[in-house]
Amino acid sequence: MTTDSALTSEQILSATEDVLRRFGPAKATVVDVARVLGVSHSSVYRFFPSKAALREAVTQRWLDQAHFELQFIADEPGPAAERLHRWLATLFAAKRKKALDDPQLFATYMTLVAENSTTVEAHVGTLVGQIAQIVRAGIEREELRPADVAPTARAVFEATAHFHDPAYAAEWAGPQAQQRFEALWTLLLGGLRAA
Repeated sequence: MTTDSALTSEQILSATEDVLRRFGPAKATVVDVARVLGVSHSSVYRFFPSKAALREAVTQRWLDQAHFELQFIADEPGPAAERLHRWLATLFAAKRKKALDDPQLFATYMTLVAENSTTVEAHVGTLVGQIAQIVRAGIEREELRPADVAPTARAVFEATAHFHDPAYAAEWAGPQAQQRFEALWTLLLGGLRAA
């Protein structure tokens, strides 16, 4: 049980995730979240002014979990091709883990993502920006062929959508998923690598 004075937004978001897992997005309420925390629903509203704001914050938190590890890879020194491969493989592994380890919560988040398109657009923009950072470094070091960085980064993101877009989650458990990912990577690398 949490007291109102000790309540934090992080506690609320964690409790909301539990409530969403238990009841699903259609039935979960702010009152349910407050009940889990042992506070009044008005205490939750002090942090999040509406149910929609709370759901958007939970979605943002879920999407942001991928950003930090991927940004670390984008910031690393080293050959661009190795970093880009590791970045894409890490994104695929993270999405696959979420989809396979907790399919109920993953389905819930897909509902929330559909409700929060601007949050998703910002998330995609961050990811494409990280790819662009790696591509730019590879071009500057003459490891990758000269290209317009922003469209190239977007093309890499879109070409690999099968391995990070939740629409394909049902196929990520298959025994050939990793092999197909590596085959696509080999094709992409051939197009990106400097002659």
